[in-house]
Amino acid sequence: MIVDAPHRGLVLLVEDEATIADLVRLYLNRDGFGVHLERDGDAGLAAARRLRPVACVLDIALPGLPGTEICRRLREAGDWTPVIFLTARDDEVDRVVGLELGADDYVTKPFSPRELVARLRAVLRRVAGPPPGQPRRVGVVTLDPDRRTVTAAGDPVQLTSTEFDLLAHLMARPGRVFTREELLAGVWGYAVAAGTRTVDVHVAQVRAKLGSASVIRTHRGVGYAADA
Repeated sequence: MIVDAPHRGLVLLVEDEATIADLVRLYLNRDGFGVHLERDGDAGLAAARRLRPVACVLDIALPGLPGTEICRRLREAGDWTPVIFLTARDDEVDRVVGLELGADDYVTKPFSPRELVARLRAVLRRVAGPPPGQPRRVGVVTLDPDRRTVTAAGDPVQLTSTEFDLLAHLMARPGRVFTREELLAGVWGYAVAAGTRTVDVHVAQVRAKLGSASVIRTHRGVGYAADA
């Protein structure tokens, strides 16, 4: 079912709890998003492939395919539509797995629908990209903020929108050590101690994709920096 007034674009919401689904749909629609709702994972995956939404909001625990599997199949098919997970408070393992699969963010239940909308808008701003600027180079890694491309020793590296923005944030000031809280604020748009695990997972993903060319250095007890 699609709610009208999608001037911000269509969001796919996959949530089997009717009360939560209705509340999220209401707040997204108020903020100008169209919403397509599915209540099980198989239908959610089909809708994601068919509708090409601007973003997907996925519950992890769903009838049929879990939200993590929807995300995995989308990423394997080269679909990098932003994904935000809705998770139970005690599902830390699922949250980490989701981030490792390429999710952009997560919100734990119970949650404020206003917070979810704010997170979604922040993710979509990152997808839109930063203002145009000169390519940034650290070591053999080159990042073009205008084209939103990354190469390592001349080879293209495919990053999610959040991974790109994390790397761009670090490479904007090479050698500067950012705390996890600073990265949460600068890249995700919020800073709470409970979210620092999100930073660690995304750093690990970027490092894995850059391989031996990785320029992200850990400064124990402090945070991360981009160094050649």
